[in-house]
Amino acid sequence: MSENPGKPNINEAGKSKSNDSEQDLEDAVEGSDEAVQKTIKSVSPSTQRVQRPHSSPPRFVTVEELLETAKGVTNMALAHEIVVNGDFRIKPVELPEDSLEKRVKEIVHKAFWDCLSVQLSEEPPTYDHAIKLVGEIKETLLSFLLPGHTRLRNQITEVLDLDLIKQEAENGALDISKLAEFIIGMMGTLCAPARDEEVRKLKDIKEIVPLFRAIFSVLDLMKVDMANFAVTSIRPHLMQQSVDYERKKFQQLLEKQPNSLDFVTQWLEEAADDLMNQKYKNALPAGGGAAGSGDGPMPNPVAVQNYAYLKLLKWDHLQRPFPETVLMDQARFQELQLQLEQLTILGAVLLVTFSMAAPGISSQADFAEKLKMIVKVLLTDTHLPSFHLKDALTTIGEKVCLEVSSCLALCGLTAFTTEKEAVLKGQIQSVASPDDPIRRIMDSRILIFLEGYLASGHQKPLPTVPGGLGPVQKELEEVAIKFVRLVNYNKMVFSPYYDAILSKILVRS
Repeated sequence: MSENPGKPNINEAGKSKSNDSEQDLEDAVEGSDEAVQKTIKSVSPSTQRVQRPHSSPPRFVTVEELLETAKGVTNMALAHEIVVNGDFRIKPVELPEDSLEKRVKEIVHKAFWDCLSVQLSEEPPTYDHAIKLVGEIKETLLSFLLPGHTRLRNQITEVLDLDLIKQEAENGALDISKLAEFIIGMMGTLCAPARDEEVRKLKDIKEIVPLFRAIFSVLDLMKVDMANFAVTSIRPHLMQQSVDYERKKFQQLLEKQPNSLDFVTQWLEEAADDLMNQKYKNALPAGGGAAGSGDGPMPNPVAVQNYAYLKLLKWDHLQRPFPETVLMDQARFQELQLQLEQLTILGAVLLVTFSMAAPGISSQADFAEKLKMIVKVLLTDTHLPSFHLKDALTTIGEKVCLEVSSCLALCGLTAFTTEKEAVLKGQIQSVASPDDPIRRIMDSRILIFLEGYLASGHQKPLPTVPGGLGPVQKELEEVAIKFVRLVNYNKMVFSPYYDAILSKILVRS
């Protein structure tokens, strides 16, 4: 009996290496843990079916078809999560406090360990439960081995020979402490470096029952580590197959729900119209190939797609449904949008500060980095409903003026006058408004950089960071890499649908 029967189902993906690649992918996504499933449900397309444009009438489907479709969407989302999210990790399931499941689990475990304690305290000791635990541990240790671990496999099989252990128990010759010592040593050999400390602590436990409980606890952590290692190992394999897999699953969804491209069509139509009419040119950069006037050339499909993806970074997620083909990445686009808003404000504050500060301090890398970190920390809670930008900028203005005055004094430069401090605080406070000229300039330059980065296709040389963005270049490039990776993968999966829609839109225009 394992100490943690509620542990995640170890992903089967690491074991699936058959020639049928599509089946490999099916197997990889079937064995996900409950935590991942909950994450996927939060981005299910069913939550976005509001304000749908007019389209072909829906057909009636059976309950079985709906269940099959839902399962396909879930599996597609999980495969997508593994491939796109480099930080994807399986985590142990944590049962809610005071939940019935948690109470039942605790009662069952207590009964089991109490029974083991009673058996071992008998004269002579009874080892029935202990031997069962050793059998479980043996199977777990063997599951951690790779095909080439022949020597370790032989060691485990020889030392943890259950038939021999039973004979020793019957003859009163079983040394359970010696078995535990071997098990701990083998765990130390097989565990990830991050678990070395947990394994080392096992050696300090002298009582058998607490020791076995601790062993199972660490083994459960090692199982999660092994599952995550398997996910990392198969990610390149999944990448090769996931494009076709996701496209196939989406096509199945489209066949059951023919209106599943309505929002995508609307999204691409708006992008094409914006490019051709030069709308929002102050908020979003025009894509390559965009018309300079009404009589200019038609925008090419790639330019429209790139422009459409840039529009997702300005999306009103509360009022507008998200395009279906990027729905699984809506949370990621929201996160990128938030990061870019923070960078815009950060860049605007630094630009205002350095433009007013003496050249002697604005050129000091240490001071610039320190000031940036201070402002970043004060903008950390931007995503919280309780966050108020005006209040945060008031605090930032006070802190910035203190740091600038301190740096001026250290450099032996003329101190800030009261009037100059007031002007700087006022300009920083003005950044709270989306219409602030400095903020609009930073916002426009960031989007121009992202457009160039997206158009470059990772080819050298990469686009130069526009003026004024130097202090946030590192953070901006990190966001750009995430954005372009997300966009390029989405294009690989859904380009046939985008091409078909744009061929009609651009001809019609």
